[in-house]
Amino acid sequence: MFLPYMAPGHMMPMVDIARLFAANGIRVTIVVTAFNALRFKQVIDQDIESGRMIAIEILHFPYAESGLPEGCENLSSTPTPEMSIKLFHAIDMLQPHFEKLFRDHHPNCIVSDYLFPWTVKLATELGIPRLAFSGSGFFNLCVSHNIEFYKPHENIESDTETFIIPGLPDQVKLTRSQLPDIVKTMTAFSAMFEQLKEALPLWKAKSVLYICFGSLARFSKAQHTEIASALEASGHPFIWVVGKILDNEDENDDNQQQESWWLPDEEFEDRITKNERGLMIRGWAPQVLLLEHPSIGGFLTHCGWNSILEGVSAGVAMVTWPIFAEQFYNEKLITQVLKIGVSVGNETWKIWATQDSPLVERNKIKNAVCAVMGSSSNSSSSSSSSSSEEDVVAEVLEMRRRANHLSKLAKKAVEIGGSSSIDLTALIKDIRLYKQTCQVVNA
Repeated sequence: MFLPYMAPGHMMPMVDIARLFAANGIRVTIVVTAFNALRFKQVIDQDIESGRMIAIEILHFPYAESGLPEGCENLSSTPTPEMSIKLFHAIDMLQPHFEKLFRDHHPNCIVSDYLFPWTVKLATELGIPRLAFSGSGFFNLCVSHNIEFYKPHENIESDTETFIIPGLPDQVKLTRSQLPDIVKTMTAFSAMFEQLKEALPLWKAKSVLYICFGSLARFSKAQHTEIASALEASGHPFIWVVGKILDNEDENDDNQQQESWWLPDEEFEDRITKNERGLMIRGWAPQVLLLEHPSIGGFLTHCGWNSILEGVSAGVAMVTWPIFAEQFYNEKLITQVLKIGVSVGNETWKIWATQDSPLVERNKIKNAVCAVMGSSSNSSSSSSSSSSEEDVVAEVLEMRRRANHLSKLAKKAVEIGGSSSIDLTALIKDIRLYKQTCQVVNA
């Protein structure tokens, strides 16, 4: 489902993107108001006639509530700043109606304009990805970021004096008079843009813990609660791919188990969202891309082999929590051989991933997380058994150094001329040689 912003430079490119999705066999719905729909209804009708799965979902525009004349639903229809402000307020009034529509349809993905930051939380609630569309180019985003970060305009004396934007590969000059008001001073739009930045928080390098237990593992509600408490107590930002739980509340029918997403108490999710401490994903997550992101400093994993390979290739230290299959063996490779991980201390192997297992308490989880992420979980420095903060940092740096070295080896192995590449070539050669040998013998 696509949600474009009601301005031509935002709406028309998003409609084009939606049509491209539909052209590739994706079922697409564009959410829009009536007069905006008229701008592209004809081409959508043509797409439908050609067999593409694309539709328009129309919502009523709040004219009376916003004080706008009928038909004024787009920024291009507002001739005065006062009318533009009214349009912005009217679009804000549509938020609960948009949210209800998304909840009713429950799409596989939300593609929204970045000017709708509330879609981030809604997508998280629905357990689906949210793609953000920006109506400008990447160069603008780089310039905007560097002006905000370096603030070069604050070191000049007049509005007409030029300054160079730091951090760009080319020399780009601007004057303060060419900057938007929201850059130079607080305006009515400042709060909205602050909210946008909160919706897409940037964390520091190696500061975020990524948590995923694969697609099969199921934990109890109690275990999820312990994990949540440990993550919050650790003090480290995190991205948690939340798993499903097995609900079996009918004691008379042990075979009728229903799966559902685990939901924390509302206070927990509100706290981590407000403090920009965590992000919860329900459903699929692009694990390889996330692990390769420079912000990721640790990986809490079930030690499935795919996850191990992806973690090693990304050069990320791991918090290990094996559950079933060969995962305990994989854990020992990480913690005892390669020495790039710390165990949470789960001691019980399960024949099925969905079986319940002894509870791993929050303190054990927290201690392992802190050991990998670089802070001491023990606030008492007087205890002789606890490592000092300096020792913990040194151990983490050494762990990350080994993980980074393994990452380079792993990537080199799959390059042309690398060990894996050579082995594959040799295997293909052996297969061909075997076939040739058999042909000679049979002759």
